Amino acid sequence: MGDNVEVGVYPLAKAKDLAKDQELDLVEISPKAKPPVCKIIDYKKFLYEQKKREKALKSKATKVTIKEIRFGPQTDEHDYEFKKKHAIKFLQDGAKLKAFVFFKGRSIIFKEQGQILLLKLAQELEEYGKVEQLPKLEGKRMIMFIAPKKVK
Repeated sequence: MGDNVEVGVYPLAKAKDLAKDQELDLVEISPKAKPPVCKIIDYKKFLYEQKKREKALKSKATKVTIKEIRFGPQTDEHDYEFKKKHAIKFLQDGAKLKAFVFFKGRSIIFKEQGQILLLKLAQELEEYGKVEQLPKLEGKRMIMFIAPKKVK
């Protein structure tokens, strides 16, 4: 295959000669086919275009950012509201939210309070995002993930 080449089955030597006459490269496209498929092209140009395509695909891919909000098990109402406003802003901007309650020392006995706090946050953020992972205790942290809702 290639420009100015009749499609057909050629011996390797003749295919190489055809490529050399056109000052191009003989590139194996599909080695597993019977017979293998080759193309006469400028290999450096081919690599350049391939990288360009990959870069374009990569730029179109969405990048997920994760924002964290940290609470204590006995966070008071004002701090909670302040952090909730930030959480709403993060979700509206399209970032995932990682909300966690950090237990210091003996405060681990307030596991239920931490879970209630996170579930309350999830309930109040319901219109902005959906819970991806319910509160789960990992070491001294109780973690919950909230993903933003798709904007239509």
